[in-house]
Amino acid sequence: MKERLPTYGGQAVIEGVLMRGTRHIAMAMRTPDGSIKLYQEVLGGIYKKSWMKLPFLRGLIGLWDALILGMRFLTISANTQTGEDEKLEGLPLYATLAFSMIIGVGLFFLLPAGAGHLAETILGWNTFWGNMLEGLVRLVLLVGYIWLIGKMPDIKRVFQYHGAEHKTINAFEAGCELTPENVAKHSLQHPRCGTSFLLALVVLSIFLFAMLGPMPAWARFASRIVLLPLLASVAYEYIRFVASHIENRFFRFIIKPNLALQKLTTREPSLDQLEVAIAAFSTMYQKEKQETAPAPSIS
Repeated sequence: MKERLPTYGGQAVIEGVLMRGTRHIAMAMRTPDGSIKLYQEVLGGIYKKSWMKLPFLRGLIGLWDALILGMRFLTISANTQTGEDEKLEGLPLYATLAFSMIIGVGLFFLLPAGAGHLAETILGWNTFWGNMLEGLVRLVLLVGYIWLIGKMPDIKRVFQYHGAEHKTINAFEAGCELTPENVAKHSLQHPRCGTSFLLALVVLSIFLFAMLGPMPAWARFASRIVLLPLLASVAYEYIRFVASHIENRFFRFIIKPNLALQKLTTREPSLDQLEVAIAAFSTMYQKEKQETAPAPSIS
């Protein structure tokens, strides 16, 4: 029976990669002088709680924590490139995250809901087609936004590091030695990617909101906000389940749209970028192994 590996993941940062384990997190960045700078820390004790194994609840808490960690490490990586030492933590961190979420919810949930409502009230469409239009607008906005920012030179480099992160994890899960040349041979796509989560979230929203039936404008907008945590937790569990059964032909088929969307958020990395991703993963992995290794006996 094939050994079940931990579900390691990560994200791209400015000129670097963040790798996340079950207990440790590590980031490697290419500094302006060409060297690799490493940063690592222990994940919060919340992940050792038994209720973090509960489906749906673990997704909500994990996603929130990932947003906080991602924002904080993005700031560290940006400061590394500029030589600044300003930290984003405490109230400024939460305020920045809250503002970003408000913009995201407004653009990708309230704006499409408004389009669906107008189609029903002005054009006389029924609720079903209004919800279909809302879902289509949401999907177009998501794909269009990713495509548009991908045209920016700085974001292209971030997407290259995103590809390096995927290739490194794919190589590890395939049991390959982690060298830039070996890792370069692996796929840019990975089923547990955040891009896959976003597409699952959008598609699930179409089905969930279609079940709500007709409602006044205020209730429609409120439902899109109130039900967002439910959507996020279901999308998280869906991606997690499919990724753990990816060897099944059916699940490989249904995950294809999610993997296809990743072509917009990943680019082929250089060997130098792969070296950074490997450094981040190796640092995290060594810390994980040290924690799980048995204590030496005392003779």
